[in-house]
Amino acid sequence: MATESFVIKTPCSSANIGPGFDVIGLALSMYLELHVTIDRSKETSEHPLNCRVTYEGQGEESGDISLDPEVNLITRVALYVLRCHDQRSFPAETHVHIKNPIPLGRGLGSSGAAVVAGVLLGKEVGHLDHLTPERLFDFCLMIERHPDNVGAALFGGFVGTYLKPLAPEDVARKEIPLSEVLPAPAGGIDTGIRPPEPPHGIGHHIKFPWASEIKAVAIIPEFEVPTAKAREVLPSLYPRPDVTFNLQRIALLPVALGQSPPDPELIYLAMQDKLHQPYRQTLIPGLTEIVESMTPATQPGLLGVCLSGAGPTILALATSNFDEIADRIISFFKKQNIVCNWKVLEPAEGTTVTRKQ
Repeated sequence: MATESFVIKTPCSSANIGPGFDVIGLALSMYLELHVTIDRSKETSEHPLNCRVTYEGQGEESGDISLDPEVNLITRVALYVLRCHDQRSFPAETHVHIKNPIPLGRGLGSSGAAVVAGVLLGKEVGHLDHLTPERLFDFCLMIERHPDNVGAALFGGFVGTYLKPLAPEDVARKEIPLSEVLPAPAGGIDTGIRPPEPPHGIGHHIKFPWASEIKAVAIIPEFEVPTAKAREVLPSLYPRPDVTFNLQRIALLPVALGQSPPDPELIYLAMQDKLHQPYRQTLIPGLTEIVESMTPATQPGLLGVCLSGAGPTILALATSNFDEIADRIISFFKKQNIVCNWKVLEPAEGTTVTRKQ
């Protein structure tokens, strides 16, 4: 067929889930979509790199979303995958329409979803059918060094991840489009040289069970916390008792969230953290009060509360009374004159590609 079309659907994600800093991720039912059309009957295109990018959704009016395929994170990532396989540009003529309901800079994995969708875009337009999900994970982790978000977005569900350290020379090349959430140059520059393919087995993941009764109430304040800024407030060294505190809870949390019926007291205790949330309270007004006052004893249906990723979104795991839980958390933000939206989300499957017949 001369015309080819498909849809890539990638879930948002919440990282950390309390004590699982940079380790645990949860895919949630809000999706970035790429609607892609390729007219392979054409040999040339008037668009840069043969690709026209259009966008609708979060940040659409801000002017911050680039439609230049060499600048947009999704298409830069796709080009990296293509150039690793000696394809310098998109097929003529490619149209990528991005539909993005995931709030930007709110701790719901918007950049992780963009990286995963971009890697899949490169695979699909380049017909790189030999790339397995595990190999795609390697590409994702060359770009976005947070395995919890990209692992959840790629594989879906409730996942534990780990990351193999890379040698400086592995990520030194400027052809690699490092995600802008990292304190590094954007990269993805076309030097005419084939970029280095990622080492094999950069990261690994495992899926944990999740009790079907548990939903995630996401309270999304109307302000952004850049990931780089949220990492700047973290200490370079931690007291040993704080590390032990988190290790004890991370050993319990995956089991606790997989048990049916859920045990509210166990989950509440297992979701406590001393490695990132206490330090980020300066960036998120009301965070400490929310985490300390919202308990299963004071709020029926609640299991636990945590910061979603770097924030400012608050994630409340619950089995019932979702409206009441959201209203209580929003009331803390109202005291700070902060407006919030909220959604009830469920664990989501990983990224899918649906081809149109």
